[in-house]
Amino acid sequence: MVTLREKSKEELVTWIPETFAGYIEERIGAGESRASAETNGKAQQEQLFPGGLPAEGQHAMNVLDGDEVVGTLWMGKPFGNLESTWFVFYVEIDEAHRGRGLGRAAMQAAEDWTKEHDGTRVALNVFGPNVVARSLYDSLGYQVMATAMFKDL
Repeated sequence: MVTLREKSKEELVTWIPETFAGYIEERIGAGESRASAETNGKAQQEQLFPGGLPAEGQHAMNVLDGDEVVGTLWMGKPFGNLESTWFVFYVEIDEAHRGRGLGRAAMQAAEDWTKEHDGTRVALNVFGPNVVARSLYDSLGYQVMATAMFKDL
């Protein structure tokens, strides 16, 4: 059974910069310019983790399989602060633990966590090239709210 535990301050010291560096690269891979991705990523990092600590309503958690940390789940209040909605800003199962259903279990834990925190909706964003994640979310019943598209010329 997968459980969730808030990351310690010590864990956040390395997790935050690594996560936002990856986020910037995902934005670039999805078509955003490097300059724009870096500007937006750094602004969001400071907004959501000012001074290297989670802002109110942000929860960076370890995904545990028993006592072993197998990944990360970051839940937070979405921009616009919809009262009963929690947003999955980031979920990842460590590569060595993939293919065992832990991603599905982590998302189910996110849904349980949302209910425990008086939420009635889980929302998320997935970049188009991330076909594996999109397939998982589809299989769990998540619905597409919008599709952003571009074409390089």
